[in-house]
Amino acid sequence: MEHDLTMLVDLYELTMANGMLLDGKKDTVTYFDMFFRRVPDDGGYAIMAGVEQLMDYFENLHFSEDDIAYLRGLGCFSAQFLDYLKDFHFECDVWSIPEGTPIFPKEPIITVKGPVIQTMMVETTLLLMINHQSLIATKANRVVRSAGGHPVVEFGARRAQGDTAATLGSRAAYIGGCVGTSNLEASKLFNIPPYGTMAHSWIQLFGSEYEAFKVYAEHYPTNCVLLIDTYNVLKSGLPTAIRVFNDILKPKGYRPAGVRIDSGDITYLSKKIRKILDEAGYEDCKILVSNSLDEYIIRDMRIQGAKVDSYCVGERLITASSEPVFGGVYKLAAVEEGGQIIPRIKISENVEKITLPGFKTIWRLFDRETGKAIADVVTLANEEIDDTKPYEIFDPDHTWKRKTVTNFFAKRIKVQIFQGGKRIYESPSVQEIQKYCAEQIGTLWDEVLRFENPHEYYVDLSQKLWDMRHELLSKYSK
Repeated sequence: MEHDLTMLVDLYELTMANGMLLDGKKDTVTYFDMFFRRVPDDGGYAIMAGVEQLMDYFENLHFSEDDIAYLRGLGCFSAQFLDYLKDFHFECDVWSIPEGTPIFPKEPIITVKGPVIQTMMVETTLLLMINHQSLIATKANRVVRSAGGHPVVEFGARRAQGDTAATLGSRAAYIGGCVGTSNLEASKLFNIPPYGTMAHSWIQLFGSEYEAFKVYAEHYPTNCVLLIDTYNVLKSGLPTAIRVFNDILKPKGYRPAGVRIDSGDITYLSKKIRKILDEAGYEDCKILVSNSLDEYIIRDMRIQGAKVDSYCVGERLITASSEPVFGGVYKLAAVEEGGQIIPRIKISENVEKITLPGFKTIWRLFDRETGKAIADVVTLANEEIDDTKPYEIFDPDHTWKRKTVTNFFAKRIKVQIFQGGKRIYESPSVQEIQKYCAEQIGTLWDEVLRFENPHEYYVDLSQKLWDMRHELLSKYSK
C-alpha cells in the first residue's frame, strides 16, 4: 500500500521545522524515541506491528508542487523553508523492534536519528502507523488465545474507521494470529486467506429457506456453509440445512463444510446444533459463530461448554472497541553537539511521563533452560550485556528490588531499518511475521498472558542509563 502521506503531518511539526531552519538549526542531529506508557485493556504485553507501512512512508516522503503551493497559501512559512521542501528527501537512521515482537511500556520501540527538521516532521504518521496496527495485533492475539486453538477469522471491515483502517487492521489481525479475513483487499495485498459464507439477505431473497440453501449448495458444493438463524435456528434453519445436505450434497459425494449462527444464545444453540448434526451423520460439519464477539465472551463460551469450531470476530476486534487507543508517544531523547551525544529529558509532575534520555537500545534476557523471557533491559546504545557472566537487574523506580540473573542469554531486539535515509531492512512476509509472533508469545510466562491482573513484565534500565537519568533529574529539578 505505497502512497504519498507526506502531508499527513500536524501543523506544529512544520512550523517548528520552519523555525529551526530560520534559526540556523536545520542540520542539528537529534534522536527521537517512540514508546508507550501502558498496555491496552490492562494486559501484560502488546505486539509490535505497522513497521512495513512505516518504511513505505519513509521511502515515499517528498513534497509535491501542490503541497508547497498549499503551504505557501497558509502564510505562515518562510520562502527559505518552502525552497528547502522542494528538494526534501528522507536522510535519517531508524531502528525498530521487528513486527510480531511482544513489546512493553516505557521501552523505546523505535528510534529516529537525523536532522531535526526531519525527525520532528515524521512524528504524526509514525505514531499513526505503529499505534493503529500494534493496537489491532494486540487485540487479535488476545482474542485468538481466548479461542484455545480454534480458528479465529477477522470479519470487521464494515465496522472499521475507514478503508485503510479496515485493510491494515486485517493485516495486523493476521499478525496477531487470525487465520484469515473477510476483506478481499487485505487478502489480495498481503496474501491473507479469504473467508466468507452468506448474509441473511440471501435467504430472504428466496421464497423459502429450503430453496435458498438448495441453490447455494448447488453452486458451492465443496465449501457449503449455511447461515441458519434467519428465522429460527432449531425449528427451521438447522433442520432445513440437514435436509439440503441430504438432498443435494450427499448424493453427489460432498460433505457440508459448516453451519453458522449470528444471533441468540450461541453457547446453548451450539450444543444443540452439535448433537443434532452428529445424530444426522454430520459429525464433521463445523459450527461457525459470529455476533459481536471478543476475548471475554469467547472465553466464557468455552468455559460453559460451547461446541464451536471457528469464531468470526468483527467490530470488537477491528476497532479494539474495549480500548481503542494505543497511547504511543514520540519524544526527543538526545542531540548531537560537537560530535557528542547530549542526552535530553522531559520532566513532568506526572511521574509516568518522565522520559528516558540518550541514544538507547533494548536487550531481552532469556532463561537458557526454559527459553522464557526474564526481562527487558534498556541500555545506552554502546553498551553490551555479557551473558557469560551473572547480570544484576533492578527496578528503575524501586531500586532496592534487585535480582542477579544467571544461566541466561541476551539478545538485542531492535534492528536498524534505515541508514542515511535508505532502507536496509527487508521485511518478512506477513505469514512469516505471524509465525514469529506466535513463537515470541510462547516465550512469555503464562502469568504475563493473563487477561486480568497479569504479572508485570520487567523493563529495567542499565546502571549507566539509570545514572544518566538520575543526574538529569537532579540537574533540572534545581
